[in-house]
Amino acid sequence: MQNNKNFAIVQIMKSDKHKRYLELREKFPEFEYKGFFKYEEDCSYVFEFHYKAGDEIEFFPTWKVTLNDHFQSFTHLPDITNILLNLGMVEMISYWKAFCSPVIKTSAIKLTPEQKSWWKKLFRHGLAEFFHVNGIPQPGTDLFRFKSTRKASYFTDPFRTFWDDDRDDRVLLPVGGGKDSVISLEMVKAMGKKPVPFVVNPRKATDQVIKAAGFEWHQCVTIERQIDPLLLELNKKGYLNGHTPFSALLAFAALFVAQMAKIGTIALSNESSANEATVPGTKINHQYSKSYEFEKDIRTYINNYIDKNVNYFSLLRPLNELQIAERFSRHKKHHRVFKSCNVGSKEDIWCCNCSKCLFTYIILAPFLEAEKLIKIFGENLFENEDLGKTLDALTGGSAEKPFECVGTLKEVNVALCALIDKHESAGVTLPLLLARYKNSEQYHHYKEINIKDVLNEFNKEHFVKDEYLDVLMKRKV
Repeated sequence: MQNNKNFAIVQIMKSDKHKRYLELREKFPEFEYKGFFKYEEDCSYVFEFHYKAGDEIEFFPTWKVTLNDHFQSFTHLPDITNILLNLGMVEMISYWKAFCSPVIKTSAIKLTPEQKSWWKKLFRHGLAEFFHVNGIPQPGTDLFRFKSTRKASYFTDPFRTFWDDDRDDRVLLPVGGGKDSVISLEMVKAMGKKPVPFVVNPRKATDQVIKAAGFEWHQCVTIERQIDPLLLELNKKGYLNGHTPFSALLAFAALFVAQMAKIGTIALSNESSANEATVPGTKINHQYSKSYEFEKDIRTYINNYIDKNVNYFSLLRPLNELQIAERFSRHKKHHRVFKSCNVGSKEDIWCCNCSKCLFTYIILAPFLEAEKLIKIFGENLFENEDLGKTLDALTGGSAEKPFECVGTLKEVNVALCALIDKHESAGVTLPLLLARYKNSEQYHHYKEINIKDVLNEFNKEHFVKDEYLDVLMKRKV
């Protein structure tokens, strides 16, 4: 049994910080992106971004990239100023949000009107959860304006700068340690291509998943991202804090690595379920930067402003969470090592008390025996009475879904209905949470939907090429 007694039930508690938001915008009317520094260190590439708020507060977050087997001599690299400046733009979100300054001064670059609109959209929708949880009304396009000090654009020409022909069939594949990237890794490997696992801030789960897939660390690319400690100090002092679009940051980081290592394909593991809003009827989506909308936007941005020779897409976009869970259930070598729990990530455990743990348990339950699930998680989550309200949020019994990377209301409800039918057909007593769920309105609404119909769905909004699409549809991996 895993020891989860030190973990509390995790719920996003809303606060009313609208007044504080207005105060900080007045006190810090301008936030400046000054640029970056770069240097080599122990066969790694290090760069440090520079931001400034007001007259005294400065931030210097650091990134260290280790390419290992995919290392290219720095002396033969093209000009990577463009991609680093863009990476600095997305990293800036984590620091700007502490003040929400109405003016963003871009001293290092000058953005085109189209780029300004693109970044404003990412700030607004990528921070929609941040505004919602902090009790700040969802802002419009007047959230901020860009101010540049340069007469000409500092961006390089994406149609001339980077390698045009010298890219092989390697596939850069971000790995987070959960079930989704496992499916992508195993699928690309089964196709005879060459997946390159890519990890930001490695942890035990990513290490074990990569090794279970047959890779060693020298075959991977890693990035160590260090948040400036000053930001953490300001958070403790009452400056604004909250969720940022990490997957957008991951996208630009992957683009940087792809150009450094001469890789032409970046395959994400985002599924169609990520498109559903966390707060029904709104644009507030915890997974906005995993959505099809963002994927479409960033593909256009990459082609217009960064590198027309990189194919950035999500390999699992045609699938839903139930389909991914069914496929993952067959990859037994990964069952004991994968982890999706953010609360227990530092200790590499399932905390068994959060919405991500319960969701993962539910979505796998139709495809794995109860004893197997208990062995993975350390306990039977369906007997955890404290998870009742979390179950309500996952099934639509509350005003909003959990602010986590979880599946759609339909997928969760269909999985639970299938489990109840399975228990009752076998004459087995329903565990506590399933018995609770059977008395809900959601059960009566979804019980007639056959889980096989959901498993046969195929979302047509995607950018997956035919060679990958054929393998996805065969359902062998």
